[in-house]
Amino acid sequence: MTARSWRRGSAVAAGAMGVSLALAACGGSSSGTSTASGSGSADCAAFSSYGTFTGSTVNIFSSIRDVEAANYGIAFKDFEKCTGITIKWEGSGEFESQLPVRVDGGTAPDLATFPQPGLLATMVAKGAVKPLDDTAKALATANYSADWLKYGTVKGVLYAAPNSANVKSFVWYSPKMFKDNGWTVPTTWDAMIALSDKIAATKVKPWCAGFESGTATGWPGTDWIEDVMLRTGGADNYDKWVNHQIPFNDPTVVAAFDKVGTILKNDKYVNGGYGSPKTIASTSFQDGGLPILAGDCAMHRQASFYSGMWPKGTNVGPAGDIFAFYFPTIDPAKGNPVLGGGEIIGAFNDKKPTKAVQNYMMSGDFVNKRAKLSNFLSANKQLDQANLLLADGKTVDPIMQLSAKILQDPKTVFRFDGSDMMPSAVGSGTFWKGMTNWITGQSTKQVVDTIEASWPKS
Repeated sequence: MTARSWRRGSAVAAGAMGVSLALAACGGSSSGTSTASGSGSADCAAFSSYGTFTGSTVNIFSSIRDVEAANYGIAFKDFEKCTGITIKWEGSGEFESQLPVRVDGGTAPDLATFPQPGLLATMVAKGAVKPLDDTAKALATANYSADWLKYGTVKGVLYAAPNSANVKSFVWYSPKMFKDNGWTVPTTWDAMIALSDKIAATKVKPWCAGFESGTATGWPGTDWIEDVMLRTGGADNYDKWVNHQIPFNDPTVVAAFDKVGTILKNDKYVNGGYGSPKTIASTSFQDGGLPILAGDCAMHRQASFYSGMWPKGTNVGPAGDIFAFYFPTIDPAKGNPVLGGGEIIGAFNDKKPTKAVQNYMMSGDFVNKRAKLSNFLSANKQLDQANLLLADGKTVDPIMQLSAKILQDPKTVFRFDGSDMMPSAVGSGTFWKGMTNWITGQSTKQVVDTIEASWPKS
């Protein structure tokens, strides 16, 4: 979450978590040599460029929490020891609503991981976020593509650096269920609908879904709309929609809603394991796909980070209990676009320790350390796919590896989550709420007209 995080990808449970990630942090010499017990000078040589700041604390506010936040702490361990910086990570399920409150109240964090470029732009407009300096810009440019850098750019100025990423254009399924029933993984929208009809004729519902996500309820529905909008309107029209160069109630947007409705509002198709389509609104996104394991539904559209939602012991892989396939194309003329998201890191002050942490999070060293701890993906060019491991610390995560191949393929037409790019009043406001209203009975016209009316006038 984004709301990408477990609103887009990090919260295993609701609530907030404030935790110090420092593990016996201590300072070193100006050369970066650590005096920490068990840490020799060679261990800290790689961190010398960040400086030493014994006794300093950097606070990071994020929607990433629980197990995922703890894994960030492990990835920071050596950095903390060698720089003397204590990192305090505060993960909150109410990140999107609380960050503006803190900024307005004069208690902004040092850094924040933004799941939404739209929220970043709102903070920039308040004058709260500091632009990247020349050193940070050089690091960001070296490690990330121009497409990714633009998501941290506001009015031509780079304010935030990419960190984590996710691929959203996936449909989760059970390879065993498909094999046992003679079902074939579809590669086109029409084939997917034909398969859905075939499954609907059995005792299994073809689809299950969940939109509930605390204060971010509704975001999984926006992902459905965005994925279909990319496939029916094309990338150029998608960009116009996100940037409000066409209105939210444009016919192409209405058509995308109605096409999604042929699945999510279809009593014959959903909500497997839970009830009628209206139960999608109250089913948590973490639980949305679990009926697949019980044999109550066959498919669940959700991002790569959903690999962390399956119960412990679930074998995720092409021959396992669960795997995923690419959300099929609709119009071949529009290519095979990919929807995704991630976190970008913005700083609220120019303090040297703050800059050091922000720069380290852009580095290949950090993303590879974090990748080895499971359930992590980045578009960083230095990421080694061999480091995309499962929680056992040994086995390559097949979903993350598949996602990395997609992100690193120069032919991929990638677009960031649309609701995260829109002004926060819309993207994490009326659009989220509108999806809940839509799935519980409001017409497409009511929903898109209301969202259009909410778009900021300036």
